[in-house]
Amino acid sequence: MQRLWLTPLFRVLVRVGLPAFLIAFFGGVWLADADRRASFAGMFTDMRDAIQSRPEFMVRLVAIEGASPVLAESIRRALALDLPKSSFDIDMAAAHAQVTAFDAVKAADLRIQPGGVLQVNVTERLPAVVWRSAEGLWLLDAEGHRVAAITARALRADLPLITGEGADRAVPEALALVAAAGPLLPRLRGLVRFGERRWDVVLDRDQRLLLPAANPVRALERAIALDQAQGLLARDLVAIDLRHAQRPTLRLTPRAAAELRGAPMEETGKARL
Repeated sequence: MQRLWLTPLFRVLVRVGLPAFLIAFFGGVWLADADRRASFAGMFTDMRDAIQSRPEFMVRLVAIEGASPVLAESIRRALALDLPKSSFDIDMAAAHAQVTAFDAVKAADLRIQPGGVLQVNVTERLPAVVWRSAEGLWLLDAEGHRVAAITARALRADLPLITGEGADRAVPEALALVAAAGPLLPRLRGLVRFGERRWDVVLDRDQRLLLPAANPVRALERAIALDQAQGLLARDLVAIDLRHAQRPTLRLTPRAAAELRGAPMEETGKARL
């Protein structure tokens, strides 16, 4: 017995294995009875509920920061929390998904703060353009993500208007053109996307600048330089076609073309620069 007791494995079995076996054996015998199991489960449930219902674990307020009043109210309605509510009963992952489901929300962070406050920090998308689509008018941010729908262009007359096929996927380029428009901004009416590859700059008096697919900002700057040097846009023009860098073309109105050629007014024409 002394030699056996000197064996490390034997000592571990006696000190740890035997007590663990006895506990598991008698515990299994005790839990074999269905009434005892139900009583034990009820006791555990009552203890858990008592802990979760303690005042320090109750959420009594939802605080939303970083969102406009309209968006904050929409978030509160989406969360639909029946407060006060135990923090253990709030599915934070589901709540986060509900908040970020809004088009106007770029990112959100939800935390339960001491004092029973569910803190919702929102990074809101900022409208950069108005997009006219087949579905109506939408506000888009600088990356082309939807922010919100609007009912009338006049509601955001301060933002540039874009339209056309694929315009929402080329918002950064559209903003670059707006930034380069400079002296033309007071006359700018919008940008039209064609074939998901190039833009037309639409000005008042139904004038257009037809830009190429490659380097449209450079082409726009060239048109502005020509206008400042020769006053082109003050003339009776329909459009300046800049799609061919070496052959910019002026498209005249019917009256101007008739006067230029001495032809009937019904005819239209082009004059090459």
